[in-house]
Amino acid sequence: MNFEHRPVLLEECIENLCIKSNGIYVDGTLGGAGHSSRILQKLGRGGHLVGIDRDISAIEASGERLASIKTEARYTLVNDNFGNMARICSDLGIHQVDGILLDLGVSSHQLDEVERGFSYQHDAPLDMRMDTSQELTAETVVNDYDLDEIRRIISEYGEERWAGRIAEFIGKARMEKRITRTSELVDIIKAAIPAPARRQGPHPAKRTFQAIRIAVNNELGILENTLEDAVSLLAPGGRLCVITFHSLEDRIVKHKFREFSDPCICPDDFPVCMCGKQKKAVIVTRKPIIPGDKELKENPRARSAKLRVIEKI
Repeated sequence: MNFEHRPVLLEECIENLCIKSNGIYVDGTLGGAGHSSRILQKLGRGGHLVGIDRDISAIEASGERLASIKTEARYTLVNDNFGNMARICSDLGIHQVDGILLDLGVSSHQLDEVERGFSYQHDAPLDMRMDTSQELTAETVVNDYDLDEIRRIISEYGEERWAGRIAEFIGKARMEKRITRTSELVDIIKAAIPAPARRQGPHPAKRTFQAIRIAVNNELGILENTLEDAVSLLAPGGRLCVITFHSLEDRIVKHKFREFSDPCICPDDFPVCMCGKQKKAVIVTRKPIIPGDKELKENPRARSAKLRVIEKI
C-alpha cells in the first residue's frame, strides 16, 4: 500500500520537541511516520520511539518506513487510540517520556484512500472510520441518528450556519431510501444550502463532512482527556506538541494549555491562592505556529494547521 504522507510543520515540531538522543518520545498520531521518521533519526542508544495509530494500514506502512532507518534506538508501534497512551506506555514499562506529538485530524492518506469515505470530492461508501474495526460509521450517523442530534452535530462540530436545513433535508431524503454514498450526502447538502451561500467560502459540504467525521471518531471527546494524560506522562522538562486543523480542536488545546499553566480558580480579589491547584506546565508558544508560504505552496492541506507547545515543570 502506498501510504504517502506529508508531515505538517515538520521542522517546527522537531525543533520544539528538543529531542535528546537517549530520550523517550511518543507519536500519538503515527500516520505515515513523517514526523516519527525524523524523531527516530535523531535518537541513538537508549532512545525509544512509541508510535500509536488507530488505523492498521498506518501501522503497517510506517513499520516498513521506520525499518529502513539505521539507528541504535528502539521503536514500538501500537495499533490503538492515542487516548490510551498512558496505558500503552505503562504496558511497555514506560512511566515518563521526554516528548509527545499529536497531529490531529484526518491524514492525507485517509483522504486520498477514496473508499474510506472521508472526502466530499469523491463518491464512496459513507464510512469515515479512522479505526475500521469499530462499528459506528458515517452511514449510521446520517441514517439512524435523531434529526435533532444530527443538527447539533453539524452545528457544533462543523460550525455550519445551515445545520437545521441540512438535517431537515437529510430527514426527507432518508425517508425515501437509505443514504449510503458520499455523493448522495453532498447532493443533499447542496440542495439544503441556498445558492448564494454555496457560492461563498469553502466547498458547501466541507463543514458537514468534518462534523460527521468528528462524531464518528469521537475526536473531541478523546482529545481533552488525552491532553491530561499526556501532561501527566511527561517528565519534567518534557514537551507536548499538538497540531490542530480546525477551531474546535484548537480551542480545546488552547484552553487546556492555559489551565495547565495557570490552574488557579480563586477570585481575582483574593490576595493569595486558596484553591491549591498546582501549575503543571509552561506555555512555550504564546501564539500558535502556522505554516510558512513555502510549506503552503508545497502542501495546501496544511493551510489551517496550528502548532501549540507546552513544557512540563
